[in-house]
Amino acid sequence: MEHAPQLSRPFPWRAATLVVGAIAAGELVVLIAIGAVHIVPSHKAGTVAAPAAKKASHVRPAIKVPPPPTHPIKSRRQTHVLVLNGNGRNGAASSQAVQLQTLGYTVNGAENAPRHDYARSMIMYVRGFLPEARRLSHDIGVRLVAPVDGLSPNRLQGSKVVVLLGR
Repeated sequence: MEHAPQLSRPFPWRAATLVVGAIAAGELVVLIAIGAVHIVPSHKAGTVAAPAAKKASHVRPAIKVPPPPTHPIKSRRQTHVLVLNGNGRNGAASSQAVQLQTLGYTVNGAENAPRHDYARSMIMYVRGFLPEARRLSHDIGVRLVAPVDGLSPNRLQGSKVVVLLGR
């Protein structure tokens, strides 16, 4: 069994700790000084640059985006709806289509969704038809309203709002 060699005199831990602490404190002071130089506004010829003028040189002009096209809310008869059965129950889409027709909506089709495992029913809308989708949501008691996603224009059959039936 080997043992660590004995030092002739004890190691000065306190002195070493004080030296390392002093070095760390010096580094901290230097870092604070560097940070202060980058944060404080620059001085040129004894004058302080105007903050607004300095910011204005770095600000890009705002790009004006036109608002989405709007139209007056269409009547229920003018709102074309596609009903998709996403819950797997036979006849669910056609039953919902009949209910929508009694409310005055124009139903362009009632068919099965690509999947039959949707947990919640939802209303989807084509861009610009959010007001009609919200009204339909209120009429049939479906809370989830979102833009159309995952359906091709051919699949929509000219509809602007889709009812996707979940469980």
